[in-house]
Amino acid sequence: MAVKKVNVAVVGATGAVGETMRRVLEERDFPVAELHLLASARSAGAALDFRGRRVVVADLEKFDFAGTDIALFSAGAAVSRRHAPRAAAAGCVVVDNTSCFRRDDDIPLVVPEVNPQALAGHANRGIVANPNCSTIQLVVALKPLHDRFRITRINVATYQAVSGAGRRAVDEMLAQTRALLDGRAAANGMYPKRIAFNALPQIDVFLDNGYTKEEMKMVWETRKIFGDDAIRVNPTTVRVPVVHGHSEAVHIECERDVHLGEARAALASAAGVTLMDERRDGGWPTAATDADGSDEVFVGRLRKDISHPRGLDLWVVSDNLRKGAATNSVQIAERLLREHPAAGDCA
Repeated sequence: MAVKKVNVAVVGATGAVGETMRRVLEERDFPVAELHLLASARSAGAALDFRGRRVVVADLEKFDFAGTDIALFSAGAAVSRRHAPRAAAAGCVVVDNTSCFRRDDDIPLVVPEVNPQALAGHANRGIVANPNCSTIQLVVALKPLHDRFRITRINVATYQAVSGAGRRAVDEMLAQTRALLDGRAAANGMYPKRIAFNALPQIDVFLDNGYTKEEMKMVWETRKIFGDDAIRVNPTTVRVPVVHGHSEAVHIECERDVHLGEARAALASAAGVTLMDERRDGGWPTAATDADGSDEVFVGRLRKDISHPRGLDLWVVSDNLRKGAATNSVQIAERLLREHPAAGDCA
């Protein structure tokens, strides 16, 4: 049965994730009847392409969500805190790509390949939360392994692209790189230390327990998505000088014995996963050569942990702007229309 066309709003349309949302809506042929591109008053009036025509960006503050079915938000937590409930009250279902609602018990936190059943909870407040980018690729890769071996502990070190901090961070890294290659000093702005040709073991602010907020997001969100507060998650998040694509070195400990062949088979057949696990030079995925521009989560370097009898090590990469943000949001919207069609009936 054909899915009916709906009116869609993209909030934060001129940002990096907003631009990617617009591109993904077009690429996936999402059933858009009318597209509203929303941003701050500073960006209002700009015209952006969508399906061969120009769409003028409107001022979010002045926009009336009545008559809009689905809104994809990615303009920061403060904007979502103010405007997402306003959109929901107008009968628009919000898919929010910020940290604003992720920990709220009555708002589902969804990765469609992992916990699509949670989408039914969108009726509580009219909002679905999109997880953090580093969490999304982690749980997509671990879901088939958790189903078979029951993961009890996750150790993960991330190597995250600068685009995760926005366009200004990318510009800073490129400017620093040019300066250093020209033999000039590189100035800091977005980061406390130089990011070019470097690795920074801090993403977001430090919390009282010594972990950063980015690290604790992975703890909170992984448990919520898997519906299992007993899973122990021990993350270290690192910013590296890559434009697009996050990488993760993951070690899991399981309740059941881990069979390498079974793990490979589970990953090879998992939705949203591409297994690249050849024991040869270059037989593994990287963010820049494989993940950038893709909607898949790539997994490689599978091996039994030689330090733990029920452990497994793996390498996970994915495009942080696509599967880590925009694509996951659009996939949520697709499933809402397909499985909860009332979500497309605006008030």
